[in-house]
Amino acid sequence: MRQAKVERATKETQIVLELALDGSGAAEVATGIGFLDHMLTLFAGHGLFDLTVQAGGDLEIDEHHTAEDVCICLGRAIDQALGDRSGIVRTWHSYVPMDETLARVVVDLSGRPYCVFDAEFSTPKLGELSTDLLFHLFESIAIHGRMNLHAAVLYGRNDHHKAEGLFKALARALDGAIRLDERRTGVPSTKGTLSA
Repeated sequence: MRQAKVERATKETQIVLELALDGSGAAEVATGIGFLDHMLTLFAGHGLFDLTVQAGGDLEIDEHHTAEDVCICLGRAIDQALGDRSGIVRTWHSYVPMDETLARVVVDLSGRPYCVFDAEFSTPKLGELSTDLLFHLFESIAIHGRMNLHAAVLYGRNDHHKAEGLFKALARALDGAIRLDERRTGVPSTKGTLSA
């Protein structure tokens, strides 16, 4: 199985994250930020990844450091679990409707990190997670996962639906991009390498 364990310990956070890409969707997530736990749990479920996250952080200040560092660890785990990325499909996209909302995520596991995030939120927080952090969380996953990630809410009204649609679409796009193509030998690049 393609899997990884990432640990991060700073003066702000202590995180242990385990990820298996070829899983069943099982999740045990405890970050201390309820809405982030919800998003990561459905990310695992819709991508069929097995994900365990134990995180402690300086939530007495705010949620920023904990949420950011969890997504840094998630990106690193994706990168490590993929190894040299031989045989993968590499690019994929997903559209996910959530009632009145339609979210789209497109990924390229090219080794070149970049994030485009196009979504507007009308409420400052979802539970204890600031909506202005959502772009940074996707950006952290993209940078540390060494992927090109384009995420957009095409339309919608409800901020919970927008965020949930984005995380589900990310999961489904990654699930498609990491699949092994039996016709391919080596890395999926005409250059012969996937690198920054």
